[in-house]
Amino acid sequence: MELNGILTAGLTDTWDVAEGVAGLRTLFVNVVYIGHSASDWILVDTGLGNFAGSILQTSWERFGKPPAAIVLTHGHFDHVGNLKELLEEWKGVPVYAHRLELPYLTGSRDYPPADPAVGGGLMATVSPLYPHRGINLGDAVQPLPQNGTVPYAEGWTWVHTPGHSPGHISLFRPDDKVLIAGDAVITVKQESAFAVITQHKELHGPPAYFTTNWVEAEKSVRKLALLDPRIVMTGHGLPMSVPELSTEFAHLCKTFKELSVPSQGKFV
Repeated sequence: MELNGILTAGLTDTWDVAEGVAGLRTLFVNVVYIGHSASDWILVDTGLGNFAGSILQTSWERFGKPPAAIVLTHGHFDHVGNLKELLEEWKGVPVYAHRLELPYLTGSRDYPPADPAVGGGLMATVSPLYPHRGINLGDAVQPLPQNGTVPYAEGWTWVHTPGHSPGHISLFRPDDKVLIAGDAVITVKQESAFAVITQHKELHGPPAYFTTNWVEAEKSVRKLALLDPRIVMTGHGLPMSVPELSTEFAHLCKTFKELSVPSQGKFV
């Protein structure tokens, strides 16, 4: 059975997550809009391929203009899937990523192939089909500022949260403790097609089939928990807020090795 035939529910949904923060689902991956219609705005990640039209339409409806920048939490295929199409439409818009992620975004390195041995469901089983090659954005991509600021997003900081990929980042707004976590934590068991279809909401570690460093992944989860976020928007799954979020973070930190780290696999 083909993956696209399984994931038929909720191809695109939008949420107003917090003040000046909105999310859009592209099949089973989220992109995030940060900003207001009267000011500059940024797009965080570009989702799964073939959804450029949905991203552009939502952008136009909310802002009526291109973003000031695109910020990538990391470069896996399901977070850069519409990037080249968007850059063709939004000519000259800069792309930012962590310096450790740049080799995968400038064509000099590929990610390791996904690991189906981690188990956990159909999404993991079919993961060898997922693209793992890097892309070449040339000089369209540049490193994020080393001081932790997020270009064109006043009040936001970026946090290095490696493990799922070497240069993975999350975004945090300290004033109201809104967290854009990328895949450092997610709110659905991404390895399971049933969980993805139903969007059963619970906090998990990063998608196991692409996570290459579990020691760093656990450190990143704990780093985000210490921020004490009030609202989180993740790369996969529905938004989550307190008090549920606080309880879930405490449980994830306590049980990470037992429940998030696979019992087998080439990166364990």
